Amino acid sequence: MRGECEFGQGRGERRKGCCLKQQDGAGEDMSVWAILPVSLPALTITGIWVVYAMALYNQHVCPVDNWLYNQSCEEELHLQTGPTLCCTLENVPLISKCGTLPPESCFFSLICSTGSFIVMVIVLLRYAHVIEKHQNCVLNTAGLSTGWICAAGLIMVGNFQVDNAKVLHYVGAGVAFPTSMLFVCLQSALTYRLAKTQGEYYVAHLRLAMSLLAFFALVLSGAFFVQESFVLQHASAIFEWVFCVIIMLFYGTFSFEFAGVTGDTVMVLARGGALGPDGRGHKVESLGGPISHTPEGISML
Repeated sequence: MRGECEFGQGRGERRKGCCLKQQDGAGEDMSVWAILPVSLPALTITGIWVVYAMALYNQHVCPVDNWLYNQSCEEELHLQTGPTLCCTLENVPLISKCGTLPPESCFFSLICSTGSFIVMVIVLLRYAHVIEKHQNCVLNTAGLSTGWICAAGLIMVGNFQVDNAKVLHYVGAGVAFPTSMLFVCLQSALTYRLAKTQGEYYVAHLRLAMSLLAFFALVLSGAFFVQESFVLQHASAIFEWVFCVIIMLFYGTFSFEFAGVTGDTVMVLARGGALGPDGRGHKVESLGGPISHTPEGISML
């Protein structure tokens, strides 16, 4: 960087070269933020399948490929032995049901709490990145609100097990599921609104397709969950798994935008969600652009 500055023939050129080099270096350093959105699905999807495996091993739920249920059984599931199990509706492999009893309940709470924190960080950075690169809008503000509400609901789902605190668990699920669906819809619309290049339109198409799949999975899961049929209850559990996996993968797509997160993105949050005239002027100065000072500003100095 020192050599780059020395090649300039004037003070202005040297300063411009140094600032451009610093700006490029900052962008490279901050590109690690692209890992954050990918880490969320990697952690949560792997985690909930580990929870399911633990619940299945301890015979707290029945396998997802089991479609035979009974009104009642002589012995509870965890007391049964042999390859053929007697399952009731209490053993349907819903995600929440998999994380109800210990030891898997402890791991389930950890996954939900950690996932909620990562969701809050991703949503906040997405909000700031849109302001930095474009400008704030209703879709962006609504996305921030719904994302944080979804994170709060997820914390309740993970820490209030359905068998121990049913009301609070269902309140958390009633908050997390609709708001997560609303969040992906808002982000899909926002992506289309901000898209300028062909690649950005591809990302928008991908998010729209994922939003539609998540919507159908959520509707079918909710419709089947209230039915008394054993088969429909089991189908509800499968669609719930599909919905959650799609939502987590949707968050992973933010890695495309987060590759461009810089220090200016964090400064947007430090300025209270607005880059502001001073911030924009500083950004132009760091890029080596001309800066004009008004007579009023000179007189104040």
